[in-house]
Parts: sequence; structure tokens; C-alpha cells
Amino acid sequence: MGHGLAVSVLDLVGMRAGEPAGSAIARSVDLAQHVEQWGYKRYWLAEHHAISGLACSATPVLIGHVAGATKTIRVGSGGVMLPNHAPLVVAEQFGTLESLYPGRIDLGLGRAPGGDFHTMRALRRDLRQTGDDFPALLEELQTYLGPEKPGQVVKAIPGQGSNVPITLLGSSGVSAQLAGMLGLPFAFAAHFAPEYLYEAARLYCERFRPSGLWRKPYLMVAVQVIAAETDKAAWRLFTTPQQRFLRLIRNQPVELLPPVDSMEPLWQDWERAAVESKLAAAIVGSDATVKAGLEKLVGDTGAAELIVVTDTNEHAERLHSYERVAAIAPMIELMPTVAVRA
Repeated sequence: MGHGLAVSVLDLVGMRAGEPAGSAIARSVDLAQHVEQWGYKRYWLAEHHAISGLACSATPVLIGHVAGATKTIRVGSGGVMLPNHAPLVVAEQFGTLESLYPGRIDLGLGRAPGGDFHTMRALRRDLRQTGDDFPALLEELQTYLGPEKPGQVVKAIPGQGSNVPITLLGSSGVSAQLAGMLGLPFAFAAHFAPEYLYEAARLYCERFRPSGLWRKPYLMVAVQVIAAETDKAAWRLFTTPQQRFLRLIRNQPVELLPPVDSMEPLWQDWERAAVESKLAAAIVGSDATVKAGLEKLVGDTGAAELIVVTDTNEHAERLHSYERVAAIAPMIELMPTVAVRA
């Protein structure tokens, strides 16, 4: 794909109404195999719990399944919600994955619960947690993945010394600042929290301190993208993710639904405003429109990599969109001050 913009995939493993999870997972595998051929850098899988319509709760299992069905593309988490898990367990899981697929596993980490209050209780989380302990959990996890320390009693086997690459994920400035201070890559969730994108990007770059791995910031932005032959065709396909967010607001299942000619009969004014605010960063249209949108996003944020979120009801349309983005990405010029690895 040349030396232009790096693009990757974030997959929530969306299900259609009444569809078994296995069918949705099979589509994810097929997508991963295609984007690998088209030059995508990574294939990340999200972690969401107890959300009807998403089959991405057992993230490490899915990562192993997709990695086993591909050959070269990096596969990882977008991300593991660290407060849900003991750091030792995460280290063992990803150490095992790294042992099976050397040099291909990514560990993206978030600090959100990935579910509601009742789900948090079922996950056995301390309900008093606020995310303030995330830095301590991260430090513990890094201990298990890094070189063994003198006197270290508990070790992750496999995992110890694997140095699985870590990226911090976030939808606000908190993780952005932490990633900067630790000299780690940072991925911002603009696919559902666009209002904080520019502030988080600024904070990350301002607070960045060079580390043993990264001399300069490496900002990744997850964003909704749908590319089609025409703007009109793309916006019609975009009604599928719009319906998903509408149903999420209404606390309804978020299965993939067929596109509609107009959303107007489906939502009230306040619902339209809420959905449009969540999807404000989306880039939707023809190849020329998408190219202009990607150039603006990269220019405004200094992102070195975009993580593309594309959900359509028909798998073929999803494939076509990712293929179009793959052809556009090499034409996008990067900012010269980012994306430098030690």
C-alpha cells in the first residue's frame, strides 16, 4: 500500500437480527483475510459485554481465531478493558497469543468497563472503581510482559519477556495524557466520542515524553468510514450505523439493520441530534469525498494511522468500502513530526 497513511480495522463483530454469533464471526474472519491482502496494518477487535447484537465479548479468543486464519496482518485488541481483568490474566492471555503468532499481536488497553452497572457486577469488578487505579494496573501488567525483575515472585508464563506492544485507548484526555507521559502510542475513539478528539490529540502530543520504544508521538484515530461509488450511495449505507446508535440510545438490541432511504421517519429531533453528535467525525461518500475527509482528519490531528470502523448490513458492501479506503490511503500525506519509532 506504499508509504502513505497507515490504515487498520476495528471490528465490533456486528450481528444481524436473529443471526447466530458464529456467522458474524465468520464474516469477521473473511474481512480480516481481505484487508490483509489490501495492505491494512492491523485488525483489532473490541471488548463489549452483554450488548445484544455484538459478538465481541471474548476478545482474546477472537484474536486467536482471526490470527490463526491470517498470515501477516497484526491482530489485537481495541481494546481490552483492563479494569475488568486481573493484569496477570491479561499478560498470560496475550503472552500465549504472542507465543502462537510471534510479532503479530497488539494489546490495546482501555479504562472503561465496556458494559453497564449490572454487567460490571457480573464481571466481579469493584463497583467503587472510578478508573483511577488504571495506571497502577497498567504498571503491573507491564511488569508481567517485560523482562523478569530481580526478586519478582509472580511471573506470567507465557508472557514474561514477551514485550507485547501496548497502545492506550481513550475517548477523553485522561488516557491521552497517560500515554504521553509513558511514551506509548495512543488511539482515540472518534468513532463514538468525536467531541473530545482534538483536545485529546493536543494533550497527547504536548505531554509526550520519549520512551525506549517511541521517540515521538504515535497517534491513531478510530473513525467511522463508509466509501461507495457515489456520495448518495454511501450515505444510504450509513443509515445502518445511524440505526445502531439510535437503538443504543433507546436501549434496544444493536443488530445490523438494512439501510433505509431516509432516517427522518425513524427518529425524533433530540434523537437525531444525539446520533449525529456521536457520528460527527464519520467520513462518508465517494472516493473523492473520503480522500478529502481523510486528508483533513490527518492534517487537523497529526494522526499517523487511522483505524477504520465500517459497519454495513451486507458483507459485500463492507468489503467494497474497505477496498476503496485501501486504494485511497497511499495518497494521504503524513505530518512529518509524528510516527517515529525508536
